[in-house]
Amino acid sequence: MRRRDLLAQSAEGTSAARALEPSSGWTAPLNDVDVSYSDQSEFSGCDNLTSKITSSTDGSYLAEFLLAKGYEVHGIIRRASTFNTARIQHLYADPKSHRQGRMKLHYGDMTDSSCLVKIISTVKPSEIYNLAAQSHVKVSFDLSEYTAEVDAVGTLRLLDAIRTSGLDKQVKFYQASTSELYGKVQEVPQKETTPFYPRSPYACAKLYGYWIVVNYREAYNMFACNGILFNHESPRRGESFVTRKITRSVSKIALGQLECLELGNLDSKRDWGHARDYVEAMWLMLQQSEPEDFVIATGETHSVREFVEAAFGHIGKEIVWEGAGESEVGKEKGTGVVRVKINPKYFRPTEVDLLLGDPSKAKEKFGWTPKVTFKELVKDMMDSDLELMKKNPAA
Repeated sequence: MRRRDLLAQSAEGTSAARALEPSSGWTAPLNDVDVSYSDQSEFSGCDNLTSKITSSTDGSYLAEFLLAKGYEVHGIIRRASTFNTARIQHLYADPKSHRQGRMKLHYGDMTDSSCLVKIISTVKPSEIYNLAAQSHVKVSFDLSEYTAEVDAVGTLRLLDAIRTSGLDKQVKFYQASTSELYGKVQEVPQKETTPFYPRSPYACAKLYGYWIVVNYREAYNMFACNGILFNHESPRRGESFVTRKITRSVSKIALGQLECLELGNLDSKRDWGHARDYVEAMWLMLQQSEPEDFVIATGETHSVREFVEAAFGHIGKEIVWEGAGESEVGKEKGTGVVRVKINPKYFRPTEVDLLLGDPSKAKEKFGWTPKVTFKELVKDMMDSDLELMKKNPAA
């Protein structure tokens, strides 16, 4: 039997995907495309398995993962003047004509309850992966209301759409929570029981999403899980996020297309993993007999400064730091050329200094551990951006 998945995009774009094996799921936006999966098992008692996913970077990796398992994936994409599906272009039956095979796209939006009900009622997913979000922390301070509308209320709309469609006893629901919930951290490392202290409108919106999932799980006996994922990167990461900004800029410097990179807080520390590893954990959460919340992380932390040094190291350059505060610069050893500057415009109004996750529960419950190391992650992103900039310097 083939699975049906539903994929939905994030705030930047929404898509849904459905797979026809055990059951299907539905998800929100993934940059321009989000993915939902369907997967139906003894939990739902249905013939088809469907799940839904909403996300940007994660959605494309999740779609690949589910398609490899035999799912039929349905994505939800927002209407826009341009059809931006670059991250999933390779998943079409015919990428040039956008002919759809086991991955299908539907127009929809996380701010429109009626379209969510219509899609879920039609696809009848068993698994829904909600990755849709306005996920840029700095942007959330400027677009706080919109962030809440998509990240917080959007999650509620999705849960209510499942109930309105009469699928609350069939669907397994995955909510993409975030390590930003911990914000001003109360303990190190952070685990499932660590108190939350959000430090941005994005984190506050995600906090609502987290608790409404818990509430619906307890109030309506829904199979609903929160995946508290720490930072996970990849070559498909959005260009405005710091890791991708670093690898793009360092690649341009290596090719003589750029002289200097501007960043904000170099000493912020994050637990960075690879998105490909993390989508497997999402799926594993929904294969358990009971719904639970899990921290997904590598268990080690690195600063933005370390990421910069690793990226330059990949192109054979060593950075020497001089000065302090806003006057600090990073110079190329040997030449003295300034390669990194501090720009205060990239500082957050409230900073999150350290995030370090404890993924031991996921390892104990379903055997998940990260496969890609920090060094391998940086290499993967650098190799990809070097190739991209060689082909298209204006990218």
